[in-house]
Amino acid sequence: MRRHLVPAALLLPLTLLLAACGGNSAADTAGAGTDGKGSLTLNVGDQKGGSEAVLRAAGELKNLDYKIKWSTFTSGPPLLEAVNAKAVDIGGVGNTPPVFAAGAGSKVSVVAAWHGTSKGEAILVPKNSSLRKPEELKGRSIAVAQGSSAHFQLIASLKEAGLKLSDVKVKYLQPADALAAFTGGKVDAWAVWDPYTSQVLHAKQGRILADGDGVVNGLSFQVAAPSALKDTKKAAAVKDYLERLRRAQDWVYRHPDAWAKVWAKDTGLPYEVALASVKRTNASRIAVAVDKPLIASEQRIADTFTELKLIPGKVDFAAFVDTRFNGGLPPSTTTPRVYKDS
Repeated sequence: MRRHLVPAALLLPLTLLLAACGGNSAADTAGAGTDGKGSLTLNVGDQKGGSEAVLRAAGELKNLDYKIKWSTFTSGPPLLEAVNAKAVDIGGVGNTPPVFAAGAGSKVSVVAAWHGTSKGEAILVPKNSSLRKPEELKGRSIAVAQGSSAHFQLIASLKEAGLKLSDVKVKYLQPADALAAFTGGKVDAWAVWDPYTSQVLHAKQGRILADGDGVVNGLSFQVAAPSALKDTKKAAAVKDYLERLRRAQDWVYRHPDAWAKVWAKDTGLPYEVALASVKRTNASRIAVAVDKPLIASEQRIADTFTELKLIPGKVDFAAFVDTRFNGGLPPSTTTPRVYKDS
């Protein structure tokens, strides 16, 4: 049966969302504007449909006594390169880019974290695939973005099934190319994240063989430049900025429909796909402390990629965190929020 392809017009908006979980896309650092007033400017690295959009939707960009200058990036790695170069003071990324930045010896510090479900991180198979459980992936071809959180999720899911990465035929493809390969029948499976997962399910192009819930850590981060943190005034602005982000995330959970409408408009996603992704993944996130269990969890990711020789040497992830903004936040192992109808 001929599969319906996702319209080409949707591919670009979706590739912009690569940032959430990493990958190797170029930066688009064209200024996205400035908010606030005052003599101090906080340079914030953002991604399409990211921090700026959610802060604006939640009304958290009001009454700023400092300026936020936004720069937009298409993925986590170049955003962290900008943090390392002191071109950006702080920015949001998924759980894997900081590991690779640490492996490269970049000057970055994880200053805040959110814990969400990993149901949107999935290994997808075509709707009519004969594959019914992860163990059956042995010898099959799987598309995945190298160095992304989906890459680690694939490794972890295979391990749960008693398989190694070498037991499958990995095709390193960025999402737009992977989507074409998946819908074109050129790969047996695709390891990816939301909103791609929601897109495929909504279009009835595939189904979930395995997801990352209970397999990967479901963490996302705000990462800052140590030089900015040494500046007393900038550190105070960072503290205020993080508090606004945390309140905005709470707003997303209380208003999933409103956020889905904003997110769909900002990214070009169909509203139904955006809403499904929000309820499955985005709205589940809760602010948590940057603590020892978090560091240990990220260390396991780093060690995994070191063993695969994708990171050149041993990484001490604890050297790349700053816990001063934890406040009274719950531990990183706190259970994420879940929608009953998700």
